[in-house]
Amino acid sequence: MDGRKRSDIRPGLKVSIVLKEDQRNGKRTEGIVQDLLTNSPTHPHGIKVRLESGLVGRVQEILELRHP
Repeated sequence: MDGRKRSDIRPGLKVSIVLKEDQRNGKRTEGIVQDLLTNSPTHPHGIKVRLESGLVGRVQEILELRHP
């Protein structure tokens, strides 16, 4: 699943995001969603989230539907 629909993303999911500084090279960072920062129902570049680590980026892929 990609991360363009807000309804697919919720706190506790393991996701792959692209940080602002990595948008050009496409490097991805994995983590657990803490907060959703995009308010619109969809976004063409991915829903912006804050991970539990504090990093902020746009979701590129949902890796696990449930966090253990």
